[in-house]
Amino acid sequence: MLALGFSGPTNHIAVVEMDGPIGQRIKSAEYVKLFRSLQDNPKVRAVVIDIDSPGGSATGSNHLYLAVKALKRRKTVVTFIRGLGASGAYLLAAPSDKIVAIPSAIIGSIGVIAMRPMVYEALDKVGVRMHVTKSDRLKDMGSMFREPTTEEEAKEKELVDDLYDQFLEAVAEGREMTMDQVRALATGEVYTGRRAHELKLVDEVGDLDTAIDLAVELSGAPRKPVWTHPRRGLREALSSMMGASMGAEIASQLEERFSPQYLLRHR
Repeated sequence: MLALGFSGPTNHIAVVEMDGPIGQRIKSAEYVKLFRSLQDNPKVRAVVIDIDSPGGSATGSNHLYLAVKALKRRKTVVTFIRGLGASGAYLLAAPSDKIVAIPSAIIGSIGVIAMRPMVYEALDKVGVRMHVTKSDRLKDMGSMFREPTTEEEAKEKELVDDLYDQFLEAVAEGREMTMDQVRALATGEVYTGRRAHELKLVDEVGDLDTAIDLAVELSGAPRKPVWTHPRRGLREALSSMMGASMGAEIASQLEERFSPQYLLRHR
């Protein structure tokens, strides 16, 4: 379900706040549904995406990027970066018509990182060993119970490079840059909002009002911003109130921490 709050025939500017890591706090499926709803809503003429996020899951970030790209085909989209707009969060901002950031925002970290813990030495110390039966040599690629083989390291680097190229292509298209221009900035480093403006990674330095004003100028909509967000269903709300989901949440967090991760995230 979505909390839209639009009434009457007037065209509105929807403001969508996105706080926290993608995949943990920002659930891509929820926000993709929200963006699709805004895309189809005749009462919405423009969308301002208000971001403070270090990025996160590569797949979740790409899912959001595609949704914002589709939204832009139907509505004016302006992204405002008020804190972090790094890695996957910058990816989802890239298709916007305009990007605004406060001068001290942290922007960039364009790149991909693969991470997983290695626990086999700790298990050896307590006398625990993992027995694996697999269908072929790469089936347990990414295992934390042994060192990767040379072939596995090469395969993982190919995967990271492919994700990196997709990231560069998205930024190049969204910011109307060449791949070489983007690659020169995509070292994984971050920039302040003021420096990002000089590098053409953002269009304006300002605040949320600046972003809303730009949305008004580009869309012709009246200056009537409406804050909107995904709304959890009844089951999720009740689970949270009753504490029934605590065990599942802990298990989910542990699984995420101990599984191979491909991240578009500023660490």
